[in-house]
Amino acid sequence: MEKKYYSNERSVQIIISLLKQYGIKKVIASPGTTNISLIGSLQQDPFFEMYSSADERSAAYMACGLAEESGEPVVLSCTGATASRNYLPALTEAYYRKLPVLVVTAHVGLHKIGHNIAQVIDRRTPPNDTIRLAVDLPVVRTVSDEWTCEILVNKAINELRHRGGGPVHINYSINNFRDFSVKELPVTRQIKRVSAFDVFPELPNGRIGVFVGSHKRWTSEETKALDSFCACHNGVVFCDHTSGYKGKYRVQFALLGGQKRWETPLKEMDVMIHIGGVSGDYYSLGLRPKQVWRVNEDGEMKDLFRKLRYVFEMPEEYFFRYYAKGNSTDISYFNACKSTYKQVLGQLPELPFSNIWMAQKLAHCLPENAVLHFGILNTLRAWNFFEIPDSVLSYCNVGGFGIDGNLSTLVGASLSNPDKLYFGVLGDLAFFYDMNVAGNHHVGRNLRVMLVNNGRGTEFRNYDHPGRDFGDDADRFIAAAGHYGNKSPLLVKHYSEDLGFEYLTASDKESFNNVYKRFVTPEMTNKPMLFEVFTDSEDESSAVEMIRNYMVDTQVVLKSKAKEGVKSLLGEAGVKAVKKILKK
Repeated sequence: MEKKYYSNERSVQIIISLLKQYGIKKVIASPGTTNISLIGSLQQDPFFEMYSSADERSAAYMACGLAEESGEPVVLSCTGATASRNYLPALTEAYYRKLPVLVVTAHVGLHKIGHNIAQVIDRRTPPNDTIRLAVDLPVVRTVSDEWTCEILVNKAINELRHRGGGPVHINYSINNFRDFSVKELPVTRQIKRVSAFDVFPELPNGRIGVFVGSHKRWTSEETKALDSFCACHNGVVFCDHTSGYKGKYRVQFALLGGQKRWETPLKEMDVMIHIGGVSGDYYSLGLRPKQVWRVNEDGEMKDLFRKLRYVFEMPEEYFFRYYAKGNSTDISYFNACKSTYKQVLGQLPELPFSNIWMAQKLAHCLPENAVLHFGILNTLRAWNFFEIPDSVLSYCNVGGFGIDGNLSTLVGASLSNPDKLYFGVLGDLAFFYDMNVAGNHHVGRNLRVMLVNNGRGTEFRNYDHPGRDFGDDADRFIAAAGHYGNKSPLLVKHYSEDLGFEYLTASDKESFNNVYKRFVTPEMTNKPMLFEVFTDSEDESSAVEMIRNYMVDTQVVLKSKAKEGVKSLLGEAGVKAVKKILKK
């Protein structure tokens, strides 16, 4: 008989690799076919301590006893059909006693559920008090499939001990029962959760970056803790206008990260500390850390950069204070980032009249201690290229990332402090979607809104957007042009003035320069303001294209052209085939 090694099912390999890395060796197996890829692999690996039980109900209770007595997690595995149903009484016991029992079952595909196929039952929704977490693993056919399995198995195993612990279920899809030819088990990335009471890992030497997504308002103590951390570890804090951090080591990176024909080694770092929530700064997502440490009290394994190594379930301040040790005076990474940003900004060409041009014009002259809200995507992107005064706090609805409540959010914020100026910049679709709030009788004189009216969702007409392929035809349904008065010069003027707003308008650089100082005057005026600026989608697109392509690195251009040449020669299928060969 041919010797058996590990299954060639990549999902099974991921499970086994992580079981070994987490030190989980106790397994109680019940006979079956659907789980043979797992059990057939485990039984040939001397690391695992295996027990057999033909009765799944008994096997699960055995797991409870073994887990309680040994203090270790225990793996349960059985076949399809009703076998796993017999685990439920013991899993209920394990749930209430918080016993770390890991159920690993297999199935032939979720798409086969509900078609009277023999032995296919629906395990997707277990009773609430039997399983703390249930995950379904796909058959691994792509890099994304592998990443999905990697994250889900790490989540499942960590949940065995998380917040007291309890039973967890991994359900994996199978593709091949018979191939056990893999002699060496590939090592899967392990992601560990660290609590405040655990032993903390050692922070590697080298470049340290802190990436801050959207963030609640910082306290002075939190800022000091992060500043101290950066001072000790040559750190840089990569921010956008939703990050909120105003400390010593802040770098606004979108202008550098957004360059398409120029590369900077500043993107490379040894460790990235990831804090905060969703980021609308797409360009800074091109940063290239070797590993990521996420710090958040939610303790969730959110792998934005696909390099996650640790999740620290604790307040950020606690984390930064713990690691702020040492007397290093090296801030070369930060200095390089700041000087490069200034250098790139200093070479910026004259842009056409657009949201980006207006951001460049207004960013530095906002009144001290004002608050600024952005519309999503186009406006946030435009302003992320430029720094605003340190005393100005800025926000954007990047959580749900919708256009439907930008103005209402700004109005709500302005109610909290009638003596402070609240600015908002948003496009015409976002404004008209939410315009009713402008008529709310609580709107105060501290509100100032800049409406960038280009008559459509200009994002869908940008030079690099798929909608651009449709040309003017995109306006019909994709970019939704022509609504809301079709850039009427009177509609918003009458509406806003009748509601008690002071109305300002501009349609080119000259008219803008004539009135913008009134819009940003630091004095509290008698009325709220609405500044409507009419722009053209072609100018908006040109501005984005110019600001992303004016820095040129010959090597980057040559690589890009070579890549395009290979694609045109081989086609997409050919390129994929070559990549597959190179991987082997």
